[in-house]
Amino acid sequence: MISRPHIGFPLILFASLVLLTFWLDQVTRPLEPAKGDDLYLNPDYIVEDLSGIRMEHERAAQRKFSAKKLFHYLNEEVTQMEQVSFINTEPNKPLIRMYADRAEVKSKGKHIYLTGNVTAVRGADDEKGKITLVTNFLHLIPDDDLVKTDQSVTISRFNTTINAIGLELNNHDGMIQLLSKVRAVNNK
Repeated sequence: MISRPHIGFPLILFASLVLLTFWLDQVTRPLEPAKGDDLYLNPDYIVEDLSGIRMEHERAAQRKFSAKKLFHYLNEEVTQMEQVSFINTEPNKPLIRMYADRAEVKSKGKHIYLTGNVTAVRGADDEKGKITLVTNFLHLIPDDDLVKTDQSVTISRFNTTINAIGLELNNHDGMIQLLSKVRAVNNK
């Protein structure tokens, strides 16, 4: 019998190459998304250190914002921001400044939800009637000049501190409505 190693070697080499190719294909293939995982849950873009201005010339209103990071999602046209600040100026109305750890903007800016260390200041720092509000959640409705929350709030003005659960602030007329468990302390 004649031995033919020259036929077996290419066959073994070919089989090894097929197995190596299959293994490399499995190793380099991206992970399959889990059930219910949606591509729209990942941001379609991320922006860092941004600021912007919105002008309303009819009312001479100016709205400024800045954020450390912005995430935009295709899902429901949601924009999320981190370390955010909003400043609203209008003639014959007090200055409004708001700061928060996070913000979520929905409906093309018609609804803004501030969360985490939310501070709102109505009036300039040198004004006697300056009001400071601190909470963990605020719902802003800019077109109606409304601010709402159902969370606990602390309001400071002059030497008075007010604590309450829930609040509605109308910036058109400056009215603040406290919803429940109101407690005021005057530190004269």
